[in-house]
This record gives sequence, C-alpha cells and structure tokens, in this order.
Amino acid sequence: MIKGFGGIFWRTNNIDVVKKWYNEALKLDIGDWNGTIIKPQSGNETIFSLFAEDDQYFPTEQQVMLNFQVFNLDETIKHLEQIGVSLEKNKETSEFGEFIWIKDPEGRLIELWEKSEL
Repeated sequence: MIKGFGGIFWRTNNIDVVKKWYNEALKLDIGDWNGTIIKPQSGNETIFSLFAEDDQYFPTEQQVMLNFQVFNLDETIKHLEQIGVSLEKNKETSEFGEFIWIKDPEGRLIELWEKSEL
C-alpha cells in the first residue's frame, strides 16, 4: 500500500536561518516555497523505524531524528569541517554502514549515513 514517504515537515522558529544552513551544510536546494524534492536513486532507501520513548539512541527530548543517506561520508565530513559544522558524534561503523551526527541551527540532531555495500 505504501509507495514511499511523501515528505518530512516540521515547524521552525527562523525559516531563513534554517533554510540557509541546510543549503550550505547538506547541499539541499530549498526553494522559495521553503521545501525541496529529493528524488531517490538506485541504492537509496528510506528507513522508517520506531524507538521506545526511553531509547537512548538519540536524545529523548527530541521526538524525531532525520537521517540522510550520503554518497561518501568522508567527503561529507570534509565539507562540514570546511564550513564550520562540528560533529556531534564521530564516525561509527556498523553492519549497516558508517554514521555521524550533526546539529542544525535549532539543535536538532541529524544522522548522516553511508550505507555499507553488502
């Protein structure tokens, strides 16, 4: 029944600042309508996962965490360092791939993921 996610929407206190940060940090070209369309490519997938209220994977006061799949995590880290975005969690490797965390201007943790080739 489900074809895929139609979008991710949230409120922000400062659209212009957050929009600029996502454009610079993650290269998301957010338009005048305050959104962008990300078209999946082969090998790209969206994970929908539920966490218990007390799960410590990400802060319990944050109800939702965005996860963006990237082509090359090392290149992404270099880009983030060049523009002054610090890592909130250093690169970790698991059977699913490599992960880092960063924060947007309003303090939301964002996970960046390079999928491992199985």
